[in-house]
Amino acid sequence: MRKVYRTFAPSGNPTRVAAALWYCCRLRNNFHTAICPALHFIRYEETMAGPNYASRRTRLLRQLTAHGVDSMLVSQISGVRYLTGFSGDSSWLFLSESRTVMVSDTRFSSQLSEECPDLETEIRDARRTMNDVVADVIRRAAAAQVAIQPDHLTVSQYEGLQSRLKSAVLVNPGPVVDGLREIKDRWELDQIREAVRIAERGLAVVRSLLRSDLTERQIRFILEDAMRGFGADGTAFEPIVGVGSTGALPHAHAGERRVRESPALLIDWGARTHSGYCSDLTRVLFTGRPTRQMQHVYQIVLEAQQAAVHAVRPGLRCQDLDQLARDRISDAGFGK
Repeated sequence: MRKVYRTFAPSGNPTRVAAALWYCCRLRNNFHTAICPALHFIRYEETMAGPNYASRRTRLLRQLTAHGVDSMLVSQISGVRYLTGFSGDSSWLFLSESRTVMVSDTRFSSQLSEECPDLETEIRDARRTMNDVVADVIRRAAAAQVAIQPDHLTVSQYEGLQSRLKSAVLVNPGPVVDGLREIKDRWELDQIREAVRIAERGLAVVRSLLRSDLTERQIRFILEDAMRGFGADGTAFEPIVGVGSTGALPHAHAGERRVRESPALLIDWGARTHSGYCSDLTRVLFTGRPTRQMQHVYQIVLEAQQAAVHAVRPGLRCQDLDQLARDRISDAGFGK
């Protein structure tokens, strides 16, 4: 352990030092605070209060009332989780002023009782389809207009459900659930910040262990393993690790190119917390001497980024902020 610490301590960054120590402990199956006391400060303890799901559902019902709709069927699984805390899948939420019902199947009976003890549930087995059960729930609620999420229903599901309903009409009120989710509360902001912290610690591990013979794929695996070790439930998306020109591909898959093949290494990655919130970061590491053109372009992009950051203010549209940065790059002759 002393040798590893001497190797990475000169960086002056205690997070990188601790990350390297942590990963070596992981490799030796010795991850424990008693063995690695230097890592204690990066262990995360969740202390913030959890979300108020009932309050979220109440706000959604107010939105529905404003649209002249008396109920809603939420079929987008991330929306279901936002409104109930349920972390499973293949489940829909029906809510109205009189009833709030989770419609799921027998695989999730126990999970629903643990995660959503305050909600009424309708559990179907293999003999009944989702549309059969949802139609029964809507009829019992005497709903007249049922808001749906058309982007999260197949044509078959929509037509099958509407055909089963004689007195209720399926309507599209717009992205009412997404509208609520756009404004993050304090707990959600804490979750996003934690996702960023986990991702940054994962990259610190990669930087500490980076060697010229590592492939893009090997770097990806190190990064994913490190983030999970720091508390991530998984990755926010498949990490993009690109050496040289591969880094210019918007959604490149990590392959067999090695670090030594180019002085530029792009890593685009993120972590997903246990609560489902994600981070998305991109960094370009120079593993060798960058060319003059690389240095020139790097400076242009940095100035464009800083201009955009300084322009951020409440009420500014994201597309205008994006255009501001693009204009700076175009003005420098790199618009295409």
